[in-house]
Amino acid sequence: MTRHRPPLAALTAAYLALVGWITLGPQPLDGDGQALVARIVDALAGIPLLAWLKVPTVEFAANIALFAPIGLLFALLLGRRRWWLAVLVGLVLTCTIEFAQQFLPTRVPDPRDLLANGLGAALGAGLGRLAAGRPGGTAPLRARRRPPPR
Repeated sequence: MTRHRPPLAALTAAYLALVGWITLGPQPLDGDGQALVARIVDALAGIPLLAWLKVPTVEFAANIALFAPIGLLFALLLGRRRWWLAVLVGLVLTCTIEFAQQFLPTRVPDPRDLLANGLGAALGAGLGRLAAGRPGGTAPLRARRRPPPR
């Protein structure tokens, strides 16, 4: 699959490297950074429509957003018949990351991350499936070809 789509394969590899750096590298937010995020979320939660907003909710949504491109990119790489493998790739990747985090001094594995990352990969793969079109059909955004008039 990737030999016909080198730019997409390169983008996927670059994004995987970024995800690896984010999830396995040093914690990007120290105590002050985490406190800043908490203050911003608390300020937003002061708005009546956003009263439900809490730091764990933001973190869960961020994990979904982090893994959605993985599902999308792999779905596009694998094609419309094997798009579901993108979800599997996302699940295997998040399990590998969470397993590795238990051995890193600045990281803590969290089972909620498995759920959020899996949801993100599934969401991205679903979008990739829609972009790739239906088997035996056409892509949703493309007009159907009609036979020429006789």
